[in-house]
Amino acid sequence: MKGFIFAFMFLITCGIAVAQHSDESGNIKRLTMYQDSLTDLGKKLINEDTEMERINANTEFIRTLVKALKVPHSFNFPLDSVKSITILNSPDNRFRILTWHIAYDDGSYRFYGTVQMNTGEKLLMYPLEDYSPLIKNAEDTVTDNTKWFGAQYYKIIPVYAEQNPYYVLLGWKGNTIKSNKKVIEVLSFKNGHPVLGMPVFYGNGKTRKRIVFEYARQVSMLLKYEPEQHLIVFDHLIPPDKKQKDKPESFGPDLSYNGYRFKNGRWEFADNLDMRNMPDNHDADYIDPKKQAEIDKAAAKN
Repeated sequence: MKGFIFAFMFLITCGIAVAQHSDESGNIKRLTMYQDSLTDLGKKLINEDTEMERINANTEFIRTLVKALKVPHSFNFPLDSVKSITILNSPDNRFRILTWHIAYDDGSYRFYGTVQMNTGEKLLMYPLEDYSPLIKNAEDTVTDNTKWFGAQYYKIIPVYAEQNPYYVLLGWKGNTIKSNKKVIEVLSFKNGHPVLGMPVFYGNGKTRKRIVFEYARQVSMLLKYEPEQHLIVFDHLIPPDKKQKDKPESFGPDLSYNGYRFKNGRWEFADNLDMRNMPDNHDADYIDPKKQAEIDKAAAKN
């Protein structure tokens, strides 16, 4: 009798293991299928000739992405073949943030994204809704995911503060036909929900909730993190002449550098940084998906 019970339990255990393996294999197969679709749609939302075609591709892209993320354990699937979007995992594996953009014919942009929490089988995500045109004082505003100051993020910096841990995000924000922007954003969570912006940037007698840079579209700007020095470093931007001091769309780097250094629980402004021992890789962390597509196309020909 004991032998029968043992054999019976052994068969049940094996059956559960086979079922779990089958489910996992099926999930990966579905996610791979969705990834292929997202890859194709991503190329269209970046490269289609007309604005309407790009918008339509993006609409289908969002639908397909939601379906993919609803697959159990999708958080662990990297979607790394989808080059049109940027995916950053938080170092503590608490969430990942997916961001991308659409370029309009007038030179402006709209940004899209979502914060996916690491919850296992059941999907929990917070869509990011670009509210940029209606945010008048971005550096002084705290918002949530429904009123997002849209950007495509390329770096995440965790700050494990005792009271309220948060994450600093570095992002690129295409702006108009004349200028681009870059952003230092702060993401935290309150009662499990995302909060964007936090008064942690101090300089020139003022505390800011996020940092926004604007510069001429034809130039590039350095914005990067130096972990050894706990330092966010960036180009000092100036106008080409004094007459354009109120026109940030004309600004460009002057070969000097400023930054925000983490000190005493906040990010303190530092000017005239010595960059001689730091690699000067302007825009190296952010790769424009359209330019990347052109590079991939040229490589394929060779």
